[in-house]
Amino acid sequence: MGILKDISFQEESKEIKTRVKDYWTKRADSFGSARHEEFHSRQGDLWYEEICRSIDVREGLRVLDVGCGTGFFEAVLGSRGARVTGIDLTPDMIEEGKKLLDRHGITADLFVMDAENPDFPDETFDLVISRNLTWTLPDPVHAYQEWYRVLKKDGILLNFDAEYAKNFHNLDQTQNLAHRDLSKELIEECHDIYHMLTMSTLPRPAWDEEVLQRIGFREITTNLLVSTRIYRTKHEFYVPDPMFSIRAVK
Repeated sequence: MGILKDISFQEESKEIKTRVKDYWTKRADSFGSARHEEFHSRQGDLWYEEICRSIDVREGLRVLDVGCGTGFFEAVLGSRGARVTGIDLTPDMIEEGKKLLDRHGITADLFVMDAENPDFPDETFDLVISRNLTWTLPDPVHAYQEWYRVLKKDGILLNFDAEYAKNFHNLDQTQNLAHRDLSKELIEECHDIYHMLTMSTLPRPAWDEEVLQRIGFREITTNLLVSTRIYRTKHEFYVPDPMFSIRAVK
């Protein structure tokens, strides 16, 4: 018996998205600075190596980065020849991302757009990628359906995430070095958002796997050891929550 439940996701999704957008608006400036530093650190190479475990990042690869934030994957993949389009719900994040790309002379397209409703034609992209996004989504099933739609046949979905809500009370926050400068108010605001989201209660990534299979994805694989490669040591970008990846083929 599977674990997939027919969940009626939040009718109050508009309210949740407003809360999420407001939260990331407050963090956009410091987030942009952090991603610039991360791109120039060993982390940029480690993330590229991690992505290459799942797909050949060839010249001209059409990539959609959903929930792109301030353009980290655009910098990592665009600097290596991929044609990257990034979308994010938060205008301030997109502006910071444009600054990051301009600073390094990297070409990518960034748009303010809802990751649950990407406004692109069917079968546009070779790769849909996300990092720390799906935990914020009021309706992740619809998002996965849309990401399937915009992928080309044989295209790949690559999703990096963690069960941040479940780990919130179990982790020593002093070990969360990537968020060491967050105010108490922002930490509590993030915690409040966790509790608004049905996604926070689901058994992941097993739940995601069943959803993706139902939608029509194939060759679905999860990897629970991402953190052991990305966060090998405790550094300024270190996050203690165990990160997983989900790879699926259309």
